[in-house]
Amino acid sequence: MNAGIIGVGHYAPEKVLTNKDMEKIVDTSDEWIRTRTGIEERHIAADDEDTSDMALRAAEEAIKDSGLTIEEIDMILVATVTPDNPFPSVATVLQHKLGARKVAAMDLSAACAGFMYGVITAKQFIETGSCKNILVVGVEKLSKITNWEDRNTCVLFGDGAGAAVIGPVSEGKGILSFELGADGSGGPHLYQDDYLFMNGREVFKFAVRQMPQSSVNVVKKIGLKEEDVDYLVPHQANIRIMEAARERLGIPKEKMSVKVNKYGNTSSASIPLALSEDVKAGKIKDNDLVVLVGFGGGLTWGAVALRWGK
Repeated sequence: MNAGIIGVGHYAPEKVLTNKDMEKIVDTSDEWIRTRTGIEERHIAADDEDTSDMALRAAEEAIKDSGLTIEEIDMILVATVTPDNPFPSVATVLQHKLGARKVAAMDLSAACAGFMYGVITAKQFIETGSCKNILVVGVEKLSKITNWEDRNTCVLFGDGAGAAVIGPVSEGKGILSFELGADGSGGPHLYQDDYLFMNGREVFKFAVRQMPQSSVNVVKKIGLKEEDVDYLVPHQANIRIMEAARERLGIPKEKMSVKVNKYGNTSSASIPLALSEDVKAGKIKDNDLVVLVGFGGGLTWGAVALRWGK
């Protein structure tokens, strides 16, 4: 049984913080942020809007898009590093809010690579026959762990959610290959103490090496070449890192998802949010070869090559 993405959804909070707004908060400039990161604005959740609230909005849209009902979901996986509380998990809170059956529900913590870990975990359950349809959500309220006095990090991050329903698809479609990895020695470069801390230079060096390499690896695993890729959805962290992956694959600009300008870095929500928006805009078509690739704190990384469609 092949596992693939059969429904997508996304949500971004109403409040938008532009680079001009950031100029009033810390010593920075719109030009500095745009030229170094590609970010122009980011969405910020309301004080009374929690991680599970955003997850619910994206999840409901993904389930509707899949054509399934809540009763047909066999497992809920939520990738997040900003849960409502340390426990219970966002997944169990989401299960209750959705009115889902008492199926297995758990959170995954792999930072910005979290959604990739969730998708690949779901694939295993489906292909072994343990589950049929699994809801995977990437969601973050990074604003609550952001130090708004640190100009090096506060300009980068935003809040949001993206979701996908993973289910059985026809032969030749769905997830064709994947790669997951971690290097714990890089943990001190990106972590949360009271607030989020990042050694930008070291994370950048890691990302421009790992993200392109993982993208190429998953394509080669299925016996195809870089030029066979129809669309690339990279983690939306920094436009320069994203461009490094695109150039390594040798694909034109119009074949790469770019949402970092609108949302900033939304960690585990980044890839599913971008994917959902592009699917709904008609940029990803049936039978396209799509590569999803992310990296994050840990340091962690993950990528999949999939043939789009049911």
